[in-house]
Amino acid sequence: QVQLVESGGGLAQAGGSLTLSCAASGRTISDYYIGWFRQAPGKEREFVGRISRALRTTYYVDSVKDRFVISRDNAKNTVYLQMNSLKLEDTAVYYCAARATSASPNQLRYDYWGQGTQVTVSS
Repeated sequence: QVQLVESGGGLAQAGGSLTLSCAASGRTISDYYIGWFRQAPGKEREFVGRISRALRTTYYVDSVKDRFVISRDNAKNTVYLQMNSLKLEDTAVYYCAARATSASPNQLRYDYWGQGTQVTVSS
């Protein structure tokens, strides 16, 4: 099975950028569909976007479309979430998750999760 570790979170100003990393170990990350999720204080965890296994196609929810970019570096066994034009409402704990079979926005269908990394956007 694969183990995932997120990093790169921190404090950013509104309008700024942060890049999160999701590093995999134990298995090749390109064997999995990788989803990014986030959980804001007092809210349920929500789907942000994902990258597919073979073709690296990506999908984003409307709230982050045109601002966030998901990419994968096979050599580093890592998936990235580049976040641009950050907004206060992007403040959350961000998680990456993996599933082997198909793409899905449903967090219940993901088998492996990282521990999360905090992103705080200030004005």
